[in-house]
Amino acid sequence: TNLDRYGFPRGYLARQKFFFGFQTGDMVKAVVPRGKYQGVWFGEVACRKTGSFDIKGKDGKRIAQGINYRYVQVIQRFDGYAYGKGVAELA
Repeated sequence: TNLDRYGFPRGYLARQKFFFGFQTGDMVKAVVPRGKYQGVWFGEVACRKTGSFDIKGKDGKRIAQGINYRYVQVIQRFDGYAYGKGVAELA
């Protein structure tokens, strides 16, 4: 469930788990060819039944909204753990 800026739930729980092969929480790469959110986006996906997805950044805020599932590909499936994209440090 998405949260608003005050931390209250927004929307409702979906009846199914997967939408067009994606699940909310999957790490994805979206290559959007045109429109307001044109470009390449990395982050977690928030799925909708319509096939129009939101991409969330590291801070949990939506960075791209209404992205069609055809422009999205999975990098890491959601498995309950929190992952992030960052720079590796050498010890």
